[in-house]
Amino acid sequence: MKTARDMVVSLHYTLTDDSGEVLDTSSGREPLEYLHGHGNIIPGLEKALEGTAIGHRSQVSVAPEEGYGTQNPELVFEAPREHFPKDMKLEPGARVYAEGPEGPIAFSVVRLTDTGAVLDANHPLAGKTLHFDVEVVAMRPATEEEITHGHVHGAHGHDH
Repeated sequence: MKTARDMVVSLHYTLTDDSGEVLDTSSGREPLEYLHGHGNIIPGLEKALEGTAIGHRSQVSVAPEEGYGTQNPELVFEAPREHFPKDMKLEPGARVYAEGPEGPIAFSVVRLTDTGAVLDANHPLAGKTLHFDVEVVAMRPATEEEITHGHVHGAHGHDH
């Protein structure tokens, strides 16, 4: 069996940045399961896993354009303090959320100003080259329901 569209792939991974800092890992947890070919993981990693088999191990570097994109300066802006709840503690590095037309939008607080805060709506990993150490540990054909829904439902099914 090979990794291809409509296969559920389970993998262990460690994600690091250019300096080698671990940003995320499945170590000590269940493997990540995703539906291959449906955009459930970043494009560069999905492309690198195409055609692999159970037991495949590799190191994959993903450029920003194939990961979380490049930094978009138009997504960095100042928001006035009155746009935040009065009791909210704002500090650089904090994540804040607002309701958008398609659901919640996450922002990182870049810095505080005299009148509010500079926010960044870019993904925190935008603009970064991502380095994955991956191992494919299992795979199976997706169910028709998973294919229709575009994501894995897991061992106990899934309710919408």
